[in-house]
Amino acid sequence: MLTPPDMGGPYRIKGTKYPHMRRNRRRRKVLALLGAVLAVAVVGWGTLQLVDTFAGGGDEDTTVQAGKPEDCAARDTGAKSGESKKPESRGGKKPARLPAPARVEVNVLNATARTGLAQKTADELEKRGFKIGKVDNAPAEYDKKVRGPGVLLGAPGTVDGELKVLGTQLAKAEPKAVERKGAVVDLIIGDDFRGLTKPAEAKAALKALATPVPRPGQCD
Repeated sequence: MLTPPDMGGPYRIKGTKYPHMRRNRRRRKVLALLGAVLAVAVVGWGTLQLVDTFAGGGDEDTTVQAGKPEDCAARDTGAKSGESKKPESRGGKKPARLPAPARVEVNVLNATARTGLAQKTADELEKRGFKIGKVDNAPAEYDKKVRGPGVLLGAPGTVDGELKVLGTQLAKAEPKAVERKGAVVDLIIGDDFRGLTKPAEAKAALKALATPVPRPGQCD
């Protein structure tokens, strides 16, 4: 390549070597440093976003406890603030107080053709704390006429008390109110009777019966 006539001096190209422009090393270092800072900033921002996501964003928690409806959470909140924790049934009335098994007197009557069934059942109920009254065959209106596991009889005033407590011992028995006085209840054993509810299950049912909630099944 020839040098143009109007160029010379230090810009004159001689031989086969060409002048080279030196790259600015300082500028490269600055750009590299800025790139590293930017990368660190991006990584830090991403980490903060992940933490914010899993931590709930730092917003005020306005949700009720998982698995509990608002009325249950409100009840828990009231309990923490010192308000009364006594449950109330619908209509603002207090739930009926259930009698203990020791205060429930039960007549055990056998309506089946199997002998000794009434006495065996009465003995088991007595072990579970119930007071046993009469142990006999069922009256004619029920004798050989009860197809299910049993029938629970009592005065109207025993439906929400004594009959419910006795019903925990024979879950599939049919409760029935009859016109009579007093709190003594009858357990009439039917053809499908295969024994009382297992003690552990009966105890759990009795405990659940004595612990009412505002809406059954929603505050578990």
